[in-house]
Amino acid sequence: MRYRIKALHPGMGVTATTVEALDEAEAAARLQREGAQVLSIVAERGRWLAGRSARFPLLLFTQELIALLEAGLTLTEALETLGEKESRAESRQLIERLLATMREGRPFSAALAMQGEAFPPLYAATVRAAESTGDLSPALARYVGYQNQIDAVKKKVLSASIYPLLLIGVGTLVIGFLLGYVVPRFASVYADAGRDLPWMSKMLLAWGEAVEAHGVWILLGAATGIAGFVLALAQPATRATLTRLAWRIPAIGEHLRTFELARFYRSLGMLLTGGIPVVSALGMVSGLLSAHLRSGAAAAMDAMRRGESISAAFAQGELTTPVAARLLRVGEKSGRMGEMMERIAIFHDEEMARWVDWFTRLFEPLLMVFIGLTIGLIVVLLYMPIFDLAGSIQ
Repeated sequence: MRYRIKALHPGMGVTATTVEALDEAEAAARLQREGAQVLSIVAERGRWLAGRSARFPLLLFTQELIALLEAGLTLTEALETLGEKESRAESRQLIERLLATMREGRPFSAALAMQGEAFPPLYAATVRAAESTGDLSPALARYVGYQNQIDAVKKKVLSASIYPLLLIGVGTLVIGFLLGYVVPRFASVYADAGRDLPWMSKMLLAWGEAVEAHGVWILLGAATGIAGFVLALAQPATRATLTRLAWRIPAIGEHLRTFELARFYRSLGMLLTGGIPVVSALGMVSGLLSAHLRSGAAAAMDAMRRGESISAAFAQGELTTPVAARLLRVGEKSGRMGEMMERIAIFHDEEMARWVDWFTRLFEPLLMVFIGLTIGLIVVLLYMPIFDLAGSIQ
């Protein structure tokens, strides 16, 4: 991100300069190292989205780090190599900040935790577990596999939603064209004809007359409504409310819960495989859960601290499904709880994929029928007076 800074330089007075840095603190620190006193700092926003910094390529960084570690380089040497080859200034500065923290004597996991915007807590927890066992490269490989599986599930859901969204968009444009252009033209024609019209045609043509007379205000109102809806969706409180409403729908809510629990079990299984105790791991991944399931995770942690088994504690916190409960009991008997949680996640991911496929196969034709009927109804109402006129001529 680029920042415009006014600073007082010794012997030069007040100067204005532009600095590219990861954040305001980094930009100010660079000038302070030169002996300048920062007076003001403002992020440049030359374009609509220029104020947003580019997202750090976490998976690419991790894969390159694994390759360098397996090639025999130390962690510090690997990070220095990645910093030297990095072409983007923001990513290079982020790696330099990691190295600076490590040179102060802090572990790699602490350096990652200090850069929380680029490295999620789960990533730092994975590294922290690997530092105690000395298997950093396998731990990072497990995280890459975990993230790839999460991304694969998200891509399936996204790809399944593209065609319905395309249908909704095209249908909305066609209906908007009919209501905003065709209907007002028919309204002026029928107004001059002076014939008595059916009631539903009168309502439709009244809308056409309103568009003809106040089209600009209707357009502004529609644009304001759309902008307000988009801004409302950008608010976390609004998204949380919509999520709660979706969870209350019987068929959809249960599958949303399954999808959330699958991600939860996959994250928890990865941490358990890395050697983190189950209570600590549960505390780390509870942030992935929504509010009503997060309270269940807190209840499960309290139950395990009282000495109850994992399966019983998860059942008390309503964090299980019938399949998950059975596999958790198997994991307790075999001692391979991390592996069992990974199997639970795989099972529920496959179940979710089957449900998404079934839902899209049912929803797409229903959506096409609804859009077709709506467009057909508008056209029939427009042409109904013509049909009456043709009948009277006969």
